Amino acid sequence: MSMGSSMNTNLSGMTRSAAVSRRQVRLHIDVPLVLVTVTLLIFGMLMVYSASWDFSNTNFKSATYIFKRQLMFMGVGCVVILALAWIDYHYWRKLAVPAMGTAVTGLVSVLLIGDVRNGAVRALLNGSVQPSELAKVVIVIYLAVWLFAKREKLSDVSFGLIPLGGILGFVGGLIFLQPDISAVLTIMLLGGLMFFLAGGELRQIFVVLVLGIAVGWLVVQSGGSQGTGSERWHTFIEGLKNPLNASYHVTRSMEAFAKGGPFGVGIGNASTKLTGLPVPHTDSIFAVVGEETGFTGSVFLVTMYGLLLWRGLAIARRAPDGLGRLMAAGLAFWLAIEAFINMAVMVGLMPFAGNALPFISAGGSNLLVSMAAIGILLNISRQSEKTVEQGERTFGEVVDLRWRNRRRRESRSRRTP
Repeated sequence: MSMGSSMNTNLSGMTRSAAVSRRQVRLHIDVPLVLVTVTLLIFGMLMVYSASWDFSNTNFKSATYIFKRQLMFMGVGCVVILALAWIDYHYWRKLAVPAMGTAVTGLVSVLLIGDVRNGAVRALLNGSVQPSELAKVVIVIYLAVWLFAKREKLSDVSFGLIPLGGILGFVGGLIFLQPDISAVLTIMLLGGLMFFLAGGELRQIFVVLVLGIAVGWLVVQSGGSQGTGSERWHTFIEGLKNPLNASYHVTRSMEAFAKGGPFGVGIGNASTKLTGLPVPHTDSIFAVVGEETGFTGSVFLVTMYGLLLWRGLAIARRAPDGLGRLMAAGLAFWLAIEAFINMAVMVGLMPFAGNALPFISAGGSNLLVSMAAIGILLNISRQSEKTVEQGERTFGEVVDLRWRNRRRRESRSRRTP
């Protein structure tokens, strides 16, 4: 009796343990991606407080105003991540067109309202909402859905090349009018990358980009260019010829990096942010990172973005279908491109763009859309793990991100016993 009772108890314990294990597996959370994201968020909150306390105290009579606001947005972003991580990414096939319509409406509204801040017209609701940030993530989702639906007709001029070039050019032109050069560059790069991942050839990508630039130019001419884009480009060229002729923004940023040296002056001890470095808590926060944590901290941050890109591409490689691969790769490349452009501008390698550093810069719009991208990536990862368990994927669908010879690979894998 006692032996039988003991065996029953052991079996019951094993059953409960197995049930718990199954519940844990069903979460399918990509742990490396979560760890990288949490690291960036914590580091970002630390740097936001360090870079903003003086500006916040001067303008809002509270040293923690911007920090608390950023903390609030991070809390909302965590809810967004959790929600999107559990919403099947295939639903975006129905939501892509309404989302794009919302983004375009926001971009047009910005130009009509004309609320000028820091020489640009980018925001609504007293600077609280930037539609160009929403447009970046929406364009990735829309292009993923569109390219996947048109994958058999991408080389067709009427059904593939011209419509794609028109989409990129129209959205890019509206954003250029603000002006937001970094967003335009990001959208064009993403368009070319995603078209390549969908199976487009290099010459076709060139045609798409030329068409996009042409359509964008027409939009800019019809809307009336603000003119600051060409001024920034001219200043950048002059700075390349002679660093002494670089813009004031870049000059102060380089000064911050020079003061930082190998290991920095310590968190909170930077002086450049107190003596005229423009918007140290937003566009220029990488310069504050360079001064306070030095070359070591800057390399650490670059490494974090590299790991983020790696995880995004790993998720894309394992995605259950072409839509998931395109969406995951596009979102990963978007976050990496945003970070690269911001950091390159701060060291004088690109014209001043005015974009945020994902997860690090203060600003609710960029933080929320960046965290939304992480939520979608986590859902694609969860769906791929579920598909592996159910045995519904084929080897040919995960060889790479492209669809070249796709039918041949899939049919071959189906013949495998």
